[in-house]
Amino acid sequence: MLLKKPSPVGSRPLNLDEVDDPEPGPGQLRIKVHVCGVCHTDLHTVEGELGELSLPVVPGHQVVGTVDATGGRVKGVKVGDRVGVAWLYRTCGACDFCARGDENLCPDARFTGYHVNGGYAEFLTVDHEFAYRLPRGISDENMAPLLCGGIIGYRALRLSEVRPGGRLGLYGFGASAHIAMQIATHWKCRVYAFSRGESRRVLAADLGAVWTGRPDEPPPEKLDAGVVFAPAGHIVPQALEHLDRGGTLSLAGIYMTEIPPLDYERHLYYERTLRSVTAATRRDGRELVKLAAKVPIQTTVQAYPLHEANRALDDLKEGRVNGAAVLNVADDPA
Repeated sequence: MLLKKPSPVGSRPLNLDEVDDPEPGPGQLRIKVHVCGVCHTDLHTVEGELGELSLPVVPGHQVVGTVDATGGRVKGVKVGDRVGVAWLYRTCGACDFCARGDENLCPDARFTGYHVNGGYAEFLTVDHEFAYRLPRGISDENMAPLLCGGIIGYRALRLSEVRPGGRLGLYGFGASAHIAMQIATHWKCRVYAFSRGESRRVLAADLGAVWTGRPDEPPPEKLDAGVVFAPAGHIVPQALEHLDRGGTLSLAGIYMTEIPPLDYERHLYYERTLRSVTAATRRDGRELVKLAAKVPIQTTVQAYPLHEANRALDDLKEGRVNGAAVLNVADDPA
């Protein structure tokens, strides 16, 4: 499903197209795609809300498949292995950020389905060092949402500095939040879930939220930490007001509408912290994959065939997906 020109998803900007199978270069794997998760970042990409997009491009960065072929100088993975591909496609490995372990901040980072062709296709290539060996016991469909929503949710939890047993607010209860919540409850946190949608609040309650409400409703007690998943800037001041002294709010999205002016005393004083989350590192990905099997994390999935990627994105935009949307690439008869 190829994007040639960004436009509103209602205009069906992705087109089913035939292209040559990619050939893996030195150090690369060719992945035969089984499934690919559908992410809000894909929606922002398709609708042109992010800069520096390489066109034409195949979106998709929550890829589960098997290694179909390898180039030279590949270690630790072989043809037939099940692997995952995430948003972080490549970094320079030499800048100060990479050297200190913050490769997500690399100025020369390249991203799957954005700078290079991604998983809305039968095949893609990736450097073997940026592919994840996946555990058994989790299906392809249930694993795919973990490779972005899961990884980003995990990093956002870490950056919120929530401690085991702490009081945590999650704002916007979609694919990433419903995964992050399972990690937080595994850490014995008390989770307060905020969402406009009643079905999302019901899902949060079913997963163990101690309280659910709309984003503009105050929780029954102050929170130690919060994560905003919704790309809605007006939520930020509300979430900051919900924090207790010394609390931290992390913003998990790659895109957000304008944040209203903040009042120093109401929103930031008493050493409250506001921080963004930028992509993720391979360390985050490896830790999340291990944690997924340990918890174990269960994902609520709504599946679509590959040729209906436009409909999947439109359903995501309009809030018609309860959980995570996934494209079944291998089973698509188109």
